[in-house]
Amino acid sequence: MASKRSSAAQRSRRRRTSPLELAGHGVTFLGVSILSGVLLAGLALPAVGAIGLGAKNGVESFDNIPDDFKTPTLSQASYIYDAKNNQIAKVYARDRTILTQDQMSLLTRQAQVDIEDNRFYQHGAIDPKGVLRAIGKNAASDAASQGASTLTQQYVKNVLVEEAGDDQAAYTEATKKSLGRKIKELKYAIKLEEELSKDQILTNYLNITFFGHQAYGIEAASQRYFGKSNKDLTIPEAATLAGLVQNPTAYDPIAHPKAAQTRRDTVIDKMLEAKHITAQQAKDAKATQLDLHYHEPQNGCITAGNGEGFFCDYVRKVVLSDPAFGASAQERNKLWTQGGLKIYTTIDPDKQAAAYKAVTTKVYVTDTVSAAMTMVQPGTGQILAMAQTRPYGLDNTKHQTVVNLNVDAAMGGGNGFQPGSTFKAIVAAAAIEGGKDLSQSYPSPASMPYPDMSTCGGPYKNRAKDVIPNDSPDEKGPFQMPEAMARSINTYFIQMEQEIGICAVKQMANKLGIKSMASGAALREVPAIALGTEEMSPLDMAGVYATFASRGIHCDPVAISSVVNIEGKKLPVPQANCNQVIQQNTADSINTLLKGVTEKGGTGAALSLDDGRMIAGKTGTADKRQAAWFDGYTPELVGVVWLGGPEGNVPMDRNIKIGGRSFYADNGVYGATGPGPIWQEAMSAAVAGSPASTFQVVPLPAAPAPTPSPDPNNPSDPNSPQATNAGATTPNPPPTDPFSLPPGVIGGPGGTTSKPPRPGHH
Repeated sequence: MASKRSSAAQRSRRRRTSPLELAGHGVTFLGVSILSGVLLAGLALPAVGAIGLGAKNGVESFDNIPDDFKTPTLSQASYIYDAKNNQIAKVYARDRTILTQDQMSLLTRQAQVDIEDNRFYQHGAIDPKGVLRAIGKNAASDAASQGASTLTQQYVKNVLVEEAGDDQAAYTEATKKSLGRKIKELKYAIKLEEELSKDQILTNYLNITFFGHQAYGIEAASQRYFGKSNKDLTIPEAATLAGLVQNPTAYDPIAHPKAAQTRRDTVIDKMLEAKHITAQQAKDAKATQLDLHYHEPQNGCITAGNGEGFFCDYVRKVVLSDPAFGASAQERNKLWTQGGLKIYTTIDPDKQAAAYKAVTTKVYVTDTVSAAMTMVQPGTGQILAMAQTRPYGLDNTKHQTVVNLNVDAAMGGGNGFQPGSTFKAIVAAAAIEGGKDLSQSYPSPASMPYPDMSTCGGPYKNRAKDVIPNDSPDEKGPFQMPEAMARSINTYFIQMEQEIGICAVKQMANKLGIKSMASGAALREVPAIALGTEEMSPLDMAGVYATFASRGIHCDPVAISSVVNIEGKKLPVPQANCNQVIQQNTADSINTLLKGVTEKGGTGAALSLDDGRMIAGKTGTADKRQAAWFDGYTPELVGVVWLGGPEGNVPMDRNIKIGGRSFYADNGVYGATGPGPIWQEAMSAAVAGSPASTFQVVPLPAAPAPTPSPDPNNPSDPNSPQATNAGATTPNPPPTDPFSLPPGVIGGPGGTTSKPPRPGHH
């Protein structure tokens, strides 16, 4: 009786299985059986008795799957290099570096096979023993189901995930747990084993699989966790990575080091069991700590040094926007995302270092203003330097920004800044190209109303009687062109613009590469365009002055010299499209004028370079001193510096301090005092040690005859202030808005433009 009671008690203690659970086991068994029938037969399903209709449906589904499985081109990291082949940045959608079989560690290959599929080299696309083992364990166990996927099937799954990319629906389809997906993977695996050797499949698998922490493929994983190439891994290191594949999160050696080490030791035991290592090697390996040398993922332009993050981002924008890299935005995006590119750029590391040092030492990152500088090579359009004070990044607490203040909005910049009087060189070029010479003289009063002018589409009439002053009431003519340029006389260039027409100025700007404002909006045909009220970027203005330096040859800006794609093939890259856009004599005349700006009596006279070589340039200061510029150059190198508030709303008056320097004694910031010294420091370093050359200059006009002393009390005297300043309200009236245009006039109320800010001065 005791024994009977004991048996009954034992039976009562056993877990009772409900009918629903029994049904569940039946479904699991049925599903695995259907799949196993397909697996064991390849393309033909044997008679499986009770499975019946389910097996038939499985075969039909199998036969309906297309067998055109294609191994994709895997996305890899791209690398951006400077002109001396130094790496600027590594960028990627997926951090991956493809290795060949010979480049991989044999230990890695053995460890992965031993832990994931130890019969990989004995079975075909499927492992019948593994399937039957899985059927038995899944049918008898209450635990989660055991898979029977071979490395080939796992590789197929990884391919489908890779192809899904950012498409969430495709990713869900590629990873969902279903019999249909398993059957699909099976057929692809069978096809794959017909076309590739086992070694090729293993190589592909190790290149595609995910190892956690943004590392795709065995090389990226080796670099991420151990800071070395895969071929240099030790036994415990290779085992650690092999163990990660099954579950990169659970076995993450950073987050879960104990679990990772336990998993590593399991792999080592498997390697010993397969006789790929000796017992002593296994013992030594298991006695070793994880010994990680982890490297955080380094992705994108934020990793660039020497202030090159903004240029790096500009390169990205070029690839994504220029038709040279694909006819559609979708094609260009695919090229960038697929990666594997080696992008060689024009940036000169020495000139970049010079520009970066100047903009970051002369202007502090904590200042209310910032500085930006672009250097361009005349005659080629190559961008040699692109730097700005504030660092590239998204952390506002560190004064970081991703807005590239050197370029237009379409290329990652802002809406630009008023270039002030640096635009006067464009007006002079239009006049000289139209037949004027350097002896051209205008009365140039201290102030005057904006005169009526012609535009490309109609007349401009100053019905509001808006007035333009020179910077000082002492600045009054008459002047010839050299002195007017050297002293930056506003009224001279307004009178010149009146004679040649606003349309000629706009057309000259177009020839010199300025087709629109930095925001992308059309240039406004208003008189104050001559004084630099149309917002530009430093790169825009660098292109203008490079045209003068190259004697009239304009080149589009170029950032990329060559690109090698993922297959090692050179791709077409954007061209500079260099063309003679103005006559050589016109450019020579402008160079002569701008050389005078940097000599005695000119606004840039204090900006000579350390080696004393010939330079030319133009200062510019916007209204309220909210922007200041110096656009200067030698025959071989153009440098443009902008200084101001990044949002364009910081008046740089006499109370401001920039880089620790007070501008009180200078009565605020001007082009010569703010950006000028930045240019001087950067350019002196950039040209140091290079051969010095000179501009082709033209003869200066003879000095005009002395003007008779006017009779201040005789209005009829043509030299009197009353006559010279006819129409002016005072010798130096308070600034008024020159853009309060009357209805019906281009730029006026109801016209094509909104009211822009007032013009600038020197």
